[in-house]
Parts: sequence; C-alpha cells; structure tokens
Amino acid sequence: MNLKSQIESLFLVAAKPLALKDLKNLLSLETEEIEKALLELAAEYEQTGRGFRIISQGDKYQLASAQDNSEVIKKFLQNETGGELSQPSLEALTIIAYRGPVSKFDLERIRGVNCSLILRNLMLRGLIEEKFEKTRNENYYSVSLEFIKFLGLSRLEDLPQYQEFRDNPALDEFLAIEEDR
Repeated sequence: MNLKSQIESLFLVAAKPLALKDLKNLLSLETEEIEKALLELAAEYEQTGRGFRIISQGDKYQLASAQDNSEVIKKFLQNETGGELSQPSLEALTIIAYRGPVSKFDLERIRGVNCSLILRNLMLRGLIEEKFEKTRNENYYSVSLEFIKFLGLSRLEDLPQYQEFRDNPALDEFLAIEEDR
C-alpha cells in the first residue's frame, strides 16, 4: 500500500492532530520514513495548488484547508452553523443529551452510521462539548451549558422523560451485547 495514501486516509478520519509516534505505531514504519512522506505530501499539495495543506506543531501533524480558501470556508461554515439542524444532527444531539457523556464509538453503534461530521457541526454550534478520557483513551461528548440555556432549562434532568431514557435497560443491554462482539 502506498504510504502517502495511508497517511492521507488517516488524516481524513482523525478528529485531532496525529502525533508522529502514533503514525509510527499505526504504519509500523520508522520515523524518518514517515517524516519524508509527510514532507513530500506537503510539497505536492503546495506545488499543485491543492485545497489542503499539512500543518504541524512539534511532532503533531494535521491536514488543514489551504489559507487561500479561507473566505469560501467562512461562508460554508456560516451557512452550516446558521441554519436548522438536520434530522441526523437532532438524533445525535438527543442521544448525547439523554445518554451523555457518550463516546463517538457508542454514538455510532446506537445510530448505525459514522457521526464525525455531525459531532463537528454540533461542536461548531456550541451545543456539545468534547472531553478526552485518559483512562479509556477516548473522547466523550456531552451537551453544553449553551444547549441547556437554549432550551430554556435549568438543568439537563428537566428534559422530558429524562430518567426513563437515561436509564434504559434495553439500550444498556444492546450496547453491552455489541461490545462483546
């Protein structure tokens, strides 16, 4: 498999910058070989006028949009965060509100689809917050204070049927069964 292709694929699915040591572990290659591929990719993007760049800080790397495209990206983000929430976003937000903090993995198992873009959109709108849990090495999502304020609630527990949905034995059983597979 083409190393540069693998790195690009990892960048596209990563929700955060990738550390060189993580790339080394994932790709089972030496640091120098990975750094060389990163430099080649960065040069290719720059020389061909592509819409993205590889940015870095210390030993962390991330794929980002090209600075030349900032105006069109601002317009897109304003449209995306200014309109109504889509049905999938509402579903994810409901799950996070009633079951949070919830991991992306569990959210995707409940919904049955990839939720990366939905989570990003909800965070951009300030409706959810992300917190990294070191013991589980995973990000967890919960609704923000802004979400509670927007709904006019004093606390999250004031949501309709909160306890009934929060402590749902059928969903707990589903998640436990799926985890054992």
